[in-house]
Amino acid sequence: MSTSGLTTTQMEIRESIQKICQAFPDEYWAEKDRKSEYAGDLHRALAKAGYLGICMPQELGGSELGVSEATVMLETISESGAGIAGSQTIHANVYATIPILRFATATQKSRYLPPIISGAERTCFGVTEPNTGLDTLKLQTRAMKSSVDGGYTVSGQKIWITNAQAAERMVLLSRTTPLEKVEKPTGGLSLFYCDLAKGKRDGSVVIQPIQKMGGRAVDANQEKKKDLIGSEGDGFKIILHGMKFVHSLILTVFTYDCLHLRLPSRLAPSNCYAALRRAAAYAKTRRVFGRAIGQNQAIQHPLAQSWCELEAAKMLTLHAARRFDEVIGVGRLEVNEVRIHEKEDPAALAEVGALCNAAKYMAAEAAFKACERAVMTHGGMGYAVEYHVERYLRESFVPRLAPVSREMILNYVGQKVLDLPKSY
Repeated sequence: MSTSGLTTTQMEIRESIQKICQAFPDEYWAEKDRKSEYAGDLHRALAKAGYLGICMPQELGGSELGVSEATVMLETISESGAGIAGSQTIHANVYATIPILRFATATQKSRYLPPIISGAERTCFGVTEPNTGLDTLKLQTRAMKSSVDGGYTVSGQKIWITNAQAAERMVLLSRTTPLEKVEKPTGGLSLFYCDLAKGKRDGSVVIQPIQKMGGRAVDANQEKKKDLIGSEGDGFKIILHGMKFVHSLILTVFTYDCLHLRLPSRLAPSNCYAALRRAAAYAKTRRVFGRAIGQNQAIQHPLAQSWCELEAAKMLTLHAARRFDEVIGVGRLEVNEVRIHEKEDPAALAEVGALCNAAKYMAAEAAFKACERAVMTHGGMGYAVEYHVERYLRESFVPRLAPVSREMILNYVGQKVLDLPKSY
């Protein structure tokens, strides 16, 4: 992967993360994949090195850097061979904390964020539901306010909650006003910071694994009013800040792994670089009919094309991340003392949204193609676990599906950028 365009700080982050990841080779991740185990030791290593608070304020123990630096961190993890799984070990602890940073009270920030930054607690993001999918405004999970103590009882079902089994906390989007009673479709949803560990202990929350790709939190959980983030009913607007951030991070990770913005995307290009690296190495050593298969243009040209596409996706992702930092930003507390209803530059926000969506789309597609080509370069051995490329290919589907599908991204670009009629 080319490192042109990275700042001195970003290069230092990349080199530091590479050293940490040397302790977690491909064989480590293949074993975790086989056993469906959470990589808690990587989480601890990154926490010890101070990377879990990369976008958090220094006052709370963070590094006060931006999405651009978080993108470099996650892409380097993924590129090491850890893939999507490695990046997803910590990514929610980066993006899911942004709504708390921007909209929680000072007391809530000082109570919630330091344990996440230090690694003492892990969090996850509870938005998606089995019966609503991308139709977030139709969420059915309910938070009922008590007339006795002002607390909330949350009941419902969430699905595809990455790291729910390992997390102690959950940033949860729940309905506080019935859909038929809201004045606007975006109203009636509120954001909570739930004590997931307590719910697991007392049995009010059930986590059901979905094979290797996530977990599902079900049933009721008692929450306190103090765990409400922002104002009741503003949850959807608040959650969009976290989703913008996740797009950016996802894109990055997926692209580097193969060879995942809405926030600029965190993962997509990176694991593909790992796949591409393995494919090139195999093509140089595998000999058929008396010559290395990499000498054949039918093998060489698709890999070269994938490198070009990954580099283009990487640069678009980094550009989207930089614009996110310039227009929206995270990091410093004084920058984040804002509220949802404050006016922002709509043109700049629209630009960031378009760039993040475009980066996610391009990175996810380039990542998938590179991983597929890596498997095909290996021939029958590409189907074997020991060569690792099949793992990269399986994971490369994630950025094409989540957090928003390719089709919805194209809908956004068609409607918001090209000013075409809404098509869905």
